[in-house]
Amino acid sequence: MRLFPNALTNSHRKKTMKKESSSKTPLVWSSELGRVCPGCGKAVASCICSRTGERPPGDGIVQVRRETKGRGGKTVTVIRGVPGDDATLNELASSLKRRCGTGGTAKDGTVEIQGDHCDFLVAELTRRGFSVKRAGG
Repeated sequence: MRLFPNALTNSHRKKTMKKESSSKTPLVWSSELGRVCPGCGKAVASCICSRTGERPPGDGIVQVRRETKGRGGKTVTVIRGVPGDDATLNELASSLKRRCGTGGTAKDGTVEIQGDHCDFLVAELTRRGFSVKRAGG
């Protein structure tokens, strides 16, 4: 009488899943190039993707919302959907920061203004000719 009936068979071994082909995953680092851009496949220093500064076109509506998540409880007004390139976005962020009298930044296609200035920014962006929507309640 055997105490472990499956001891001599292969049925107790876990089946391993087949890994995906490495050609489907983008190269992110090379010993020759260092960090590699996943978009164009060139070295990050000679990447042509990040220099264009263009963002995909949105729906034409600029969204203004107040956020506090991930900021240590600090309130930030976030503006998304501004048409144009990064230079235009930086220029708009600079002028809005001066109008609000606070700090902020322009990154990843958004403008972040420190503090709760939603109502003022909606009025200011509407005055500048943008189609503006208050988002997030």
